[in-house]
Amino acid sequence: MFEGFKHVQIQTSDPEVKINLRYGGTGPPILLLHGNPLTHVHWHLVAPRLAEHFTVVCADLRGYGDSSKPRGLPDHSNYSFRRMAQDQVDVMAHLGFKKFCVAGHDRGGRTAIRMALDHADKVKKLASFDVLPTHYILTHINLAWAVNSYHWWFMAQPYDLPEKLIAGHEDFYILKKLTTMGIGKGGFKQEALDEYARVCTPENIHGVCEDYRANVSVDFEMDKADHESGRRIQCPTAVYWGELSHTEKFFNPHEAWPPYAANIVKMQPLPCGHYPAEQVPDRVYDELSVFFRD
Repeated sequence: MFEGFKHVQIQTSDPEVKINLRYGGTGPPILLLHGNPLTHVHWHLVAPRLAEHFTVVCADLRGYGDSSKPRGLPDHSNYSFRRMAQDQVDVMAHLGFKKFCVAGHDRGGRTAIRMALDHADKVKKLASFDVLPTHYILTHINLAWAVNSYHWWFMAQPYDLPEKLIAGHEDFYILKKLTTMGIGKGGFKQEALDEYARVCTPENIHGVCEDYRANVSVDFEMDKADHESGRRIQCPTAVYWGELSHTEKFFNPHEAWPPYAANIVKMQPLPCGHYPAEQVPDRVYDELSVFFRD
């Protein structure tokens, strides 16, 4: 897994946080960001092939994988997508990349959206996988989606209710969530599942909970302010989602995305569920290699 890639941890501008990552290849830089409850390993079937044409950086978000997991602040701002985006901009700057392309899945997609807004001078292109803008989701909630996405509300409960309810059952929770609970699950290699279970620690669960607490508080307020002011993503944007995922079943991406991105160059469903890079890696490689190369 990730043969030929370098494995490092890079200090960010937050003294409490180092970001764990692997990088390799030569060529224009691209950053790949994972979702919940995953790590940079999510890209293990795609990154090595992209590295034939690009310099590929696969990083763990703060709170996830082997990146730092600071205690959440009272206002949860140290787990906001703004803070997570800044972490990754710091990483790319450390590696010598002032401008780069970014692809994000799930929580990584939301981080990438905030990055494209806050660091428009650095993000050349954005590719989003099976995620709709947070503001749209939180202002278009329906019953079926809420039941399927129960973890949004469970994880967002005040400290330390969800942490204690999961404590001692981290492996059970993570494997159930990835393989059987919800729509569009499964399709993982056993070595990837083993890695996701390894890093599912009490500290990781706290980081994930803080991520979701920030999502319904500081993140939503930032997104609301941007949306009401008419501020949109300006870089070329490609939007992908799984035909068998909750995104397709409960929403219309063609309706959801345009109010938030001004330069959508492609909108494409993929023949998979919620985890395209592991369920249909060949298609993800084909799409990214063309979109980022152009």
